[in-house]
Amino acid sequence: MTDTAPATNIATLSELLKLSDSQYRLYDIGRLVSKLPKEQFEKVELNQLPYPTPAQGCACIAIAFWQKKSSQPYLWLLKLPLDERGLLNQGARNHFIAIIVEALGADLTQETSKKQEELLSSNPYLFTPAQYKLASLNSKIKVDLKQPPSEYFSPFKQYLSNTSDWSNWQSVGVQGITDFIARIKHDNHSELLLKALPNLPDEVLSPVCSALENEQYPVALVDALVSLFTTTLENTPTNAKKAQLLRALAASSHHINVKNMVEKLLSNPHVNNELLITLSSRCWQALADEKILMSYFEHLLSNNDLTLFSSIFKDLVTIPLIRPIAFGCIRSENRSVKLAQAIGQLFSQT
Repeated sequence: MTDTAPATNIATLSELLKLSDSQYRLYDIGRLVSKLPKEQFEKVELNQLPYPTPAQGCACIAIAFWQKKSSQPYLWLLKLPLDERGLLNQGARNHFIAIIVEALGADLTQETSKKQEELLSSNPYLFTPAQYKLASLNSKIKVDLKQPPSEYFSPFKQYLSNTSDWSNWQSVGVQGITDFIARIKHDNHSELLLKALPNLPDEVLSPVCSALENEQYPVALVDALVSLFTTTLENTPTNAKKAQLLRALAASSHHINVKNMVEKLLSNPHVNNELLITLSSRCWQALADEKILMSYFEHLLSNNDLTLFSSIFKDLVTIPLIRPIAFGCIRSENRSVKLAQAIGQLFSQT
């Protein structure tokens, strides 16, 4: 990209990054933290595809980019609005590009002046995700760029290897946990976690589950988490631990063993709202089946909470994977009277 290249010629973010001669990686940071393939994002930018994993009507995207001479990436964290079909709002994207070009011109990685910093910081499309997401994102970027983990990685690995004192977790840091989980397929990491899992105190299990939600890992670990969730469901009165374990299975929720677990969960007469919300927000892939989704909708309506049903239904139908299945459910002859009434009320409000 040269200094003479006018901003009006730059049609997409992909083009901006390529013209600036930057190396870059894309990540979705909305529902989960996951890689976003460049080819897929280019089609999203051209409105040839809906955004695959919308969150609250937006595409939440992390762009890590760097020049060839530098291995230290810059990071943009964007929240761009989508329309009702899940297509990218072109005006918002173009506005973001215009702000960046005005502030930085040709060199996206230049040292910025105070005036440039002000322009960039007032950008309405930049946002700050939750800290646990930032920790997972940082770990993923380091793995992708083949950079070493943080100083907190070794203490956590040592903690998992120490089978004598699980209560001595005070030296464990969240960044060390996400660094380890991002490398779950390296060395013997999966086996280490598998052995430690039943012994982890809640103070460690909770951030481990938050990190696991963003990774796909070996089936032995999937099965161990399914088993632990089932045991916890039967024996633990509090809901927080159940929701954490369900979160841990998020990126693997398309797996048949997880789908079977969810189907069994929904066969219970009562499922608490925290688990129902976790299913839709994180484990939506397990709901990509008309029978399971129908059962899920019935549970949402079991407490006559039409507000909860309405908000979750509207959220689920924005996900391209779920949208046709959800509409199949509401047209089904097998739907209950209660579901038919709820859908009628929902559409009468729009």
